[in-house]
Amino acid sequence: MGFLNNIFGKKENKKDSIADFWDWFTKNEHAFFQIVKNGEQIDQNFFSKLSPKIDALRKELYFLTGMYDDDTAELVVTPDGAIKNIAFVEHLIASAPALAHWKFTALKPAIADMEKFKITMYGFTFDIKDMFFYPIQHRYHPDEVDIIIVHPDFTEENKANISHGIEIFLDNYIGELNSIIAIDNLNVTSKELATEELIPLLKLKDYLIWREKEFVEKYTDVRHRAADDTYTAFEGILENDLPIFAIVNTTLLDWDGKSSHPWIVTLKISYDGTATNGMPDQENYDLMDKFEEELMDSLPSDIGFLNIGRETADNLREIYLACTEFRKASRTIDRLIEEYRDNLQIDYSIYKDKYWKTFERFYKQIE
Repeated sequence: MGFLNNIFGKKENKKDSIADFWDWFTKNEHAFFQIVKNGEQIDQNFFSKLSPKIDALRKELYFLTGMYDDDTAELVVTPDGAIKNIAFVEHLIASAPALAHWKFTALKPAIADMEKFKITMYGFTFDIKDMFFYPIQHRYHPDEVDIIIVHPDFTEENKANISHGIEIFLDNYIGELNSIIAIDNLNVTSKELATEELIPLLKLKDYLIWREKEFVEKYTDVRHRAADDTYTAFEGILENDLPIFAIVNTTLLDWDGKSSHPWIVTLKISYDGTATNGMPDQENYDLMDKFEEELMDSLPSDIGFLNIGRETADNLREIYLACTEFRKASRTIDRLIEEYRDNLQIDYSIYKDKYWKTFERFYKQIE
């Protein structure tokens, strides 16, 4: 894809439908194609119109465009690393109409011939022929894929810019989805600071395929029997002297199969606890319990979703899940948020944590 441009929406969500969006796009597709093909004032003539329409469907979606070939423009919609938005982006693109002069793509795709590809950002060049990598092996976390990229211009002073450039480069090299799924930790260094043998970056894709295959073979059929789990209640006092209560599945915290459920979901439900010492009143308490019950009925343990527990304090309840995959979790949570939108203020995040380091604070309390 030739010249790329990107922009993102900034307005609040409206509940326009995906069908409405594609109807609107289809009516304007010829004019948009000419704008992209000519490459003139794309921000003003295309992005400024597309941005609010995309944002009306979902916040924090981004897009890129350029000519795929002489007769076809490409529109790439990306969550830009926000895992909870991946399933929505994929559904949006799967719902796209067939238009003769357009190619629609979910998430930034890998470029076929990386040896002819390089990018320049912040005054630095990112070229696969000039970069190397090496993995870090963790004795107690053997399933973690920890990658160090070696860039010839890396210094501590320009670390932020080099790191961002490498993230963009990897999205083009292995594809955005693979960057999210295959790499757990990514760091950058120089040849002088490298601590292991350097491997040409061109071999990174094969290394990641091998590690992912090994992981899948190891954990595909691993499930936890939740029927006999034990939950433990914790309570304490915050620094602002408000109480905090937690209920945690302590059986799960001792389970040796955590890596089989590497995706962590944290749901945050805000409420007004001003009159109740930061805790929910009975109406909100019952409503949040009903939400959590529906959530776990929709995401049962036998298909790969585990309820780790919850914390309640200072006008906020947090619910924690561990999952074998993230798409069904995000689709289910999106549906429930819509159903409860008039009664509960809910947000959530999804991220990868193969060894459940998120919950180390509970291990200490158990000890």
